[in-house]
Amino acid sequence: MDLTVPRAQGPISIRLVRPKDARTLQNELISNRGWLRKWEATSPDSAVSFDMRAGVKRLLQQYRDGAGIPFVMEYNGEVAGQLNVWGIARGSLSSATIGYWVSERFAGHGVTPTSVALATDICFFELGIHRMEICIRPENVASLRVVEKLGFRYEGLRRKYIHINGDWRDHYSFALVREDVPGGVLRRWMSGQAPEDAARIPPGDLLPE
Repeated sequence: MDLTVPRAQGPISIRLVRPKDARTLQNELISNRGWLRKWEATSPDSAVSFDMRAGVKRLLQQYRDGAGIPFVMEYNGEVAGQLNVWGIARGSLSSATIGYWVSERFAGHGVTPTSVALATDICFFELGIHRMEICIRPENVASLRVVEKLGFRYEGLRRKYIHINGDWRDHYSFALVREDVPGGVLRRWMSGQAPEDAARIPPGDLLPE
């Protein structure tokens, strides 16, 4: 398995991040501050660092340790954002979580759902992971559309789950297990077979706008 080789669907591809991507990623993050700030993970203990050189180095060490997989998302060969598979657990749990960000100028081109589908298929069928989870803030309508499109199953409300944009935020949890998609997430979505109501949030979990 060589994750430096891109996995692609049309103009969209994902590949393992490289150290030389750091400058491009940092420029994208800085130029997209207004677009990304309200969704960014923060720390209650320290300020967020935009030193992507150190960040990429840390992510690649986690990859070598088997704890995560840092992908770059590309559109027509141009860096469009990042997708990180993190919290990889082996053994009886065999699970991981997906997080991502995409530059505003690439929004609306299918970059995120396609990349999530590609990454999930890699995790299921190349890495042997059993369960993939995505946690999304209730206010993040664009990300909620991603799990709706791909047929991720709604699994519950997590109160004050992740520190985002300076405070602990509630998140909705969505997941798939390998048995849900024997032919792959990407193929199921592309063939129009993803269940339309899997990601539906029950009225009792809907938060006031």
